[in-house]
Amino acid sequence: MPHGGLAAAHALAVNSGLVRRLDDSLELLKVHRPYHESDHVLNIAYNVMCGGQTLEDIEVRRNDEVFLDALGVEAIPDPTTAGDFCRRFDAPALQSLMDAINESRLDVWKKQEPAFFDQRAVIDADGSLVGTTGECKEGMALSYKGVWGYHPLLVSLANTQEPLFIVNRCGNRPSSEGAAKYLDQAIALCRRGGFKDILLRGDTDFSQSAHLDRWDADDVCFVFGYDARKNLTHQAAGLSDVFSELTRRGKRAFVEADRRRARPVRHKEEWVRAKGYKNIRLRSEDLAEFDYQPKACDKSYRMVVLRKNLTVQRGETALFDEVRYFFYITNDRNLTAAEVVFESNDRCNQENLIEQLKNGVRALHAPLNTLHANWAYMIMASLAWSLKAWMALSLPITPRWRSKHEAERRAWLRMEFRTFRQAVIDVPVQILRSGRRRIWRLLAWRPQLPTLFRLLEAL
Repeated sequence: MPHGGLAAAHALAVNSGLVRRLDDSLELLKVHRPYHESDHVLNIAYNVMCGGQTLEDIEVRRNDEVFLDALGVEAIPDPTTAGDFCRRFDAPALQSLMDAINESRLDVWKKQEPAFFDQRAVIDADGSLVGTTGECKEGMALSYKGVWGYHPLLVSLANTQEPLFIVNRCGNRPSSEGAAKYLDQAIALCRRGGFKDILLRGDTDFSQSAHLDRWDADDVCFVFGYDARKNLTHQAAGLSDVFSELTRRGKRAFVEADRRRARPVRHKEEWVRAKGYKNIRLRSEDLAEFDYQPKACDKSYRMVVLRKNLTVQRGETALFDEVRYFFYITNDRNLTAAEVVFESNDRCNQENLIEQLKNGVRALHAPLNTLHANWAYMIMASLAWSLKAWMALSLPITPRWRSKHEAERRAWLRMEFRTFRQAVIDVPVQILRSGRRRIWRLLAWRPQLPTLFRLLEAL
């Protein structure tokens, strides 16, 4: 079969206790004949890891005798049975599913070196629209973009790009709805794992002013975007003498190195000018800060304001200058104002994770007909991405080759799912059964095989 790297993923699922926890925590089947709950969950996750994009793709692996021999089973659930299993979930069962996966996540984290927990755990939260063309999907609604579908919430750990919680909601719900509950669970999870310093990040929809005092009292730092309301804009406009210029990190690095790279020609901007379209150009950025107490809070926090000085043009003619303000609220007094802005900007990397879960893993999709069933599918399909991250974190690091091994770990963590599947999972393999052993004989070479062998040896 063409999926030799699946051996490491399956060994990790067993060694991390994931299989046992899924069977113990989920009680969805009255009779375990022939399948257990873990068989259904891993069936969907492995289908994704082997390149399946829909539930129907399970039929290919279900009829592959070599695939069944590799896993040591006589059969796996067919697509219809997999869909029926997803429809068995309700809200408590979905919470149990996420908890079982996160308990295994803790086992992977506990095997990390102390330096892994010396860094700050950064928890991101954001929503994403999942459109659907179906007309009989329970729970879907019309979003603000005029698209029918769902609006799932993703809470993830930025350090390792792991999805900690996925919450499916109707398409017309705001991004931040219910986020505080799952942010609290993510904080508790990270502290159980060993992280001492925790930072929450989110855009303006996640300012969560009703919960800021509680998080601050719990020694949890946060950096949230904040809406540019009239009172804040008026107060920022009165700080004209306090603003200082912001220099972006990339620009500063080139200036300090005293070497300027020639910029490529901006063909899009040239076309906009030639056509005489409206063009907004950024001239400079300035920073200031002041203390601000939201109405729902009992104390004040740092409010960092970023002033963008813009010029509106039409063709080559400058029409007028414009000033826009962006606000960030934080309780971290150790960061400079520029670092607060950069920290908030770094949150945009979660968009890359959402893109991978949508188009690489295809977890953020709605193939079933109820809200809870699609929620269950999202969690089980995203498990494929979590297994990828766990495989990277499980790579052993030897002192002699520390720099090389750490670079390999970072490469696996940052690798797109499609690239990871082609480089690590899709290795032709022959399955042999001999002397009560199952032997995976790899039939082709890949550049990532030495790293994969180190992982298999560690497992």
